[in-house]
Amino acid sequence: MDLVTERSNETLVVEAWKRVDGSNAREFEKSLMDSINDEDRVVVLDFEHLAYISSAGLRVVLLTAKTLSKRRGKFVICALAAPIREIFEISGFDKIIPIHKSRAEALSAVGS
Repeated sequence: MDLVTERSNETLVVEAWKRVDGSNAREFEKSLMDSINDEDRVVVLDFEHLAYISSAGLRVVLLTAKTLSKRRGKFVICALAAPIREIFEISGFDKIIPIHKSRAEALSAVGS
């Protein structure tokens, strides 16, 4: 699992690569939380290059959503491959966290 971050206007975009599972979920959580500054209010999690996510990875996504919600921030996910999107739908996460087809769509939705 690798993370690549970039800032676009007032938005932090975080790309997750490869896999997030039980073997690296803690590393994913630490890297993701370290990427988000206290003043960040808009975060886009780009899963275009993510091949797999386990329940441990989903827990990290939910924790991130809750953290940003407490700050009254916006958190969206984009570019999920079909199998990963299915995991989000089965788990009900698509009802909790906005999911967009592309990064451009996500950035437009959050106003960046």
